[in-house]
Amino acid sequence: MSASPLVASVVRRLAAGTALTLLAAAPAFAAQPVQMAAHRATYDLSLADNGSSKGIETAKGRIVFEFTGSACEGYTQNFRQVTQLGGGDIGTRISDMRSSTFEEGDGSMLRFNTESRVSGGKNEASDGVAERKDGKVSVSVKKPQPGTVSLPDAVFPTAQIKLIIEAAREGRSTVNVKVFDGSEQARKAYETFTVIGKQAEGGDVEEPLKAAGWDKLARWPVSVSYFEDGGDTSTPLYVISFELLENGVSRKLKLDYGDFGLNGVLTRVDVLKSGAPCDK
Repeated sequence: MSASPLVASVVRRLAAGTALTLLAAAPAFAAQPVQMAAHRATYDLSLADNGSSKGIETAKGRIVFEFTGSACEGYTQNFRQVTQLGGGDIGTRISDMRSSTFEEGDGSMLRFNTESRVSGGKNEASDGVAERKDGKVSVSVKKPQPGTVSLPDAVFPTAQIKLIIEAAREGRSTVNVKVFDGSEQARKAYETFTVIGKQAEGGDVEEPLKAAGWDKLARWPVSVSYFEDGGDTSTPLYVISFELLENGVSRKLKLDYGDFGLNGVLTRVDVLKSGAPCDK
């Protein structure tokens, strides 16, 4: 959303019909490695009341996010977001964004393939491989235009979510890191600023989380703001808010694109087979 990795890779900018591709703890708790849960999550989308709609009167859609793998064999993400916006000024506009990524468990490499289709607009796609090495990110792009791009060092989506969970466990309230996820024609990274709230205490959660046995896990409210790298840091391009479980699963999504916002309600969780454990 990984949004879970859903938050870092899974959700990308969607504005006016353009699809866009995520407290104090005891020392022993903070030292535990982050174990990401293999799962498939479904979120139903609706228009949020964020004080500005820019002619958008209705919105509905769905996100389906699938995450598998382990720190040893790497992580695979498959994501799809379909959104229908409606209003007197824009008519009806449908966006369909899909992405598939594979990220090495140590965060050293990201293979990505994204595609977005917007009714009445131009289809966009990106395909390539990015590697972190010697303090920079080197991107070999196949689509939309073959070539090589060199970017400042940045983390990839699953690594971003892990950093947020680690910070939450340690009682830190902010995380500031550059992120590359292959969106925007695979030629830029984003500066992100994450605010982490206090660990949630009690409260009811969705039935799918209860059925998965994840309702008792530690979780934190999180808000991630995305900015142009090296650009204006006073106003974010978009903000993603959610409640993040310690296993990387997300609930209570809020996607704020400035002109309008979307709420995402977790309606289904399928627990998938976990990746192979690391050799001791």
